[in-house]
Amino acid sequence: MTEKHIYTKNSTYQKFEVLKTNRNKRYRYNEFLVEGVRSLKEAVNNHWKIKNFLYNKDSLSDWAKDMIHSVKTKENYCLTEELLRELSGKTDGSELMAVIEMREDRLENVELSENPFIVLFDRPSNKGNLGTMIRSCDALGADMLIITGHSVDIYDPDVVVSAMGSFFNMPVVRIADNNLLFAFIDKMKKQYIGFQTVGTTAHKENPVYNVNLKTPLMLMMGNETMGLNKAFKEYCDVLCTIPMSPYSYATSFNVSCAASVLMYEIVRQRVL
Repeated sequence: MTEKHIYTKNSTYQKFEVLKTNRNKRYRYNEFLVEGVRSLKEAVNNHWKIKNFLYNKDSLSDWAKDMIHSVKTKENYCLTEELLRELSGKTDGSELMAVIEMREDRLENVELSENPFIVLFDRPSNKGNLGTMIRSCDALGADMLIITGHSVDIYDPDVVVSAMGSFFNMPVVRIADNNLLFAFIDKMKKQYIGFQTVGTTAHKENPVYNVNLKTPLMLMMGNETMGLNKAFKEYCDVLCTIPMSPYSYATSFNVSCAASVLMYEIVRQRVL
């Protein structure tokens, strides 16, 4: 491992900036920028490829020193305290940041359980909602989260931070072509007896507690504004809803909150 020092906003530093702020450049480099103890620990624990560490040598904790020395990287960068603070998205700055290689989007790379529980999020448009969805999927034991259509970037720093470390533990696969998704669902129905696609709607459909969620399934969550697209709804075996108070002014839940409620019901039914 070699170590390079950066004292000015040179071309290398500018690359780190675009990894943080520019979606297109992130995908061109196939890398993204990560900070935060929890995220970095989980990235290492789940064997994500760390390309570089960024730090200031004068302000490293024992944890950061151990991370730098124990994780194999090709090249690390020592920045001035001011440059590191400016690059960080945190108020007080971060002592350690990392450039991490993206993972390939392949459904077949995800190892499924004997009774698969898959979640789909259709065209997420809010970074915080996507990060929270990833965290809830991880917390409630989903096998995989599928992202469809044009959406916010899963590698955006705000998504990674809001997922609170779960980002690196939860398999997330993006599918741009709906036909690939439908082919995957057909394959799952052949492979797993009783596999069903469960759609969600704000309209008064089947209350979720009346739907059998013990079978292998894919739970489909819609876009925050437009809901689940028509093609996906038509592909669903059943549409369900979360009953709300008749006295409520609200007509729907935030999508990440709704997903957490629905996933909890899946877990509840399977445990009982």
